[in-house]
Amino acid sequence: MLLFAISISLNVYLVGKSFVMKKLIEPTDEEEIMLSEMVQKTVESEDYKHLAKKEDIIAIQAGVDKFKGGSFPYTLEVSVKTDKQAYLFYCTDDKCTKVDNGGWTYSIYQDENPRLP
Repeated sequence: MLLFAISISLNVYLVGKSFVMKKLIEPTDEEEIMLSEMVQKTVESEDYKHLAKKEDIIAIQAGVDKFKGGSFPYTLEVSVKTDKQAYLFYCTDDKCTKVDNGGWTYSIYQDENPRLP
């Protein structure tokens, strides 16, 4: 009986954890639309244009990061991946009228080639 209770508890925990993680990482339909618009604003931004002149841009990826806290739209981000780094673009105000480069991180393309032939 104890083994059965532990098994049920573990399954409830794992299902609950995956459900919560999914809500924190995957964008809603509304957020998907906004992320698409943010990609366009990113490509039109001065920071992106400056970046495109000095580095080879390989990929652009939009996503949600609700782990860092804050309110909408500050949980949305666009990652511009180059052969040297990945640059993170965020909204500058509550209405997301403009996006700017807010940071950078490691890019897999430092060590790997692009996936497309």
